[in-house]
Amino acid sequence: MVTGDHQTLALLLFSAFVAVTLGITTWVSRDRHGSTEEFYAGGRLFSPMENGFAIAGDYMSAASFLGISGLIALYGYDGMLYSVGFLVAWLVVLLLVAELVRNCGRFTLADVVAARMSERPVRIAAGTSSVAVSVLYLVAQMVGAGSLVALLLGGTGAAARTWTVIGVGALMVIYVSLGGMRATTWIQIVKAVLLMAGTVALTVLVLIRFHGDVNSLLSTAAERSGHGDAFLGPGLKYGGDWTARLDFISLGLALVLGTAGLPHILSRFYTVPTARAARRSVIWSIGLIGGFYLMTIVLGFGAAALIGSDEVRASNASGNTAVPLLALDLGGGAGSTGGTVLFAVVAAVAFATILAVVAGITLASSASVAHDLYASLSRSGGKRYSEVAVARTAAAVIGAVAIGLGLLAADLNVAFLVGLAFAVAASANLPVLLFSLFWRRFTTRGAVWAVYGGLVPAVLLVLVSPVVSGSPESLFPGVDLQLFPLQNPGLVSVPLGFLAGWLGTVTSHEPPDEARHAETEVRALTGAGAV
Repeated sequence: MVTGDHQTLALLLFSAFVAVTLGITTWVSRDRHGSTEEFYAGGRLFSPMENGFAIAGDYMSAASFLGISGLIALYGYDGMLYSVGFLVAWLVVLLLVAELVRNCGRFTLADVVAARMSERPVRIAAGTSSVAVSVLYLVAQMVGAGSLVALLLGGTGAAARTWTVIGVGALMVIYVSLGGMRATTWIQIVKAVLLMAGTVALTVLVLIRFHGDVNSLLSTAAERSGHGDAFLGPGLKYGGDWTARLDFISLGLALVLGTAGLPHILSRFYTVPTARAARRSVIWSIGLIGGFYLMTIVLGFGAAALIGSDEVRASNASGNTAVPLLALDLGGGAGSTGGTVLFAVVAAVAFATILAVVAGITLASSASVAHDLYASLSRSGGKRYSEVAVARTAAAVIGAVAIGLGLLAADLNVAFLVGLAFAVAASANLPVLLFSLFWRRFTTRGAVWAVYGGLVPAVLLVLVSPVVSGSPESLFPGVDLQLFPLQNPGLVSVPLGFLAGWLGTVTSHEPPDEARHAETEVRALTGAGAV
């Protein structure tokens, strides 16, 4: 049970982090020129190490810290597959995306595609897709914040959970509106340092509890999970019938391919001065992220071994509170000073994680609204407002939408929700990005079809899947509109995105612009003419 001491100390640490980050935002907002480059890309002044830490801070979200560890605590080996998928995805980013995107674009994904296409239809399509992915990702962070505060208040704070989600939404709008990319980046760097330090401390404490004997840790986890040795082997969550196995393949496809299409990750490559710096940023981030995901495996099995899967599930049906409960036990248990301090620190770090990630996602999505959608739709009649002003307004609107959806999806696992965002990113954004960079014949029709051909099926399949209705764990358990058996649409929607891009290109009467493709290819590979 979470006592008043836990609540007071954790709230004090929450307040301290919020005060520090607001101070950073205020300080940065005084020292800026208000240009679009400053707002979207922080003046492109960050070093590879700084940007690597910021990328890691942007990527290691509530899904990583709360969701994955919770899934491992509940499902063992099958939960660990999230860690593997999230990490392997960075090889795709490093080898295919980072350097080329930095050379070809200015602020958003649409910049890369529009370099050799008719700008307006491509920007509208890519901007729409980026906003859809960002909102889905934001919902997961909101759910994580609500779960954390519900645990802090002993599971009785339904009203407090609501106000917490609203508060997180308000803070992210403030961060983005006042500080832009520069403030967001420094918040993410601070958060990455705090998260790595907290995760290392918990991992060391778990290993000390088992005297460094990993076999003892795993055997105890299996024993207390209620599933025995099956807990340590594949199939507990994604085994059995063909539907579960296909769901696993679908999830893996979404996780491995989705990172390269996430708008808030792609936007980070524009904050460094050169493509070489972008590549080195990814190497820094892979080191940090790889170490972090290895530690989440220890934390997940540690929670199963020390807390027990049943108690984790009783606290939160989706396992989102496994790590805070583990911290409470490692510190000495409920009521102890050590437990109080460690629980409060972990809760504050998790809250910091959520705030930093939502700031990055909100900035990327508001940039897509202003730089792609608004700029394209208002081109014929001239712009009444600056892009920065539109981006700030868009941040508020996107924040409000994410708050509403976050309250609706309060009982879903945050890692699972992020898996849906990855599926949409892999279906809609990755095909058009790869075709634009590597296929000489690719046309405007192919680009538009690739985006919508992945985005529309991915969203529709989620709406008619067990996620929304037809099962006790659905958003609407009392309704049954289920037509699609898989929880993650990636297995169907990702190939459809690539197929639609190919079909749109081969049926297009528009001849490919060889000169613009050659220019884009030279720029992508050499950096000549890059902003």
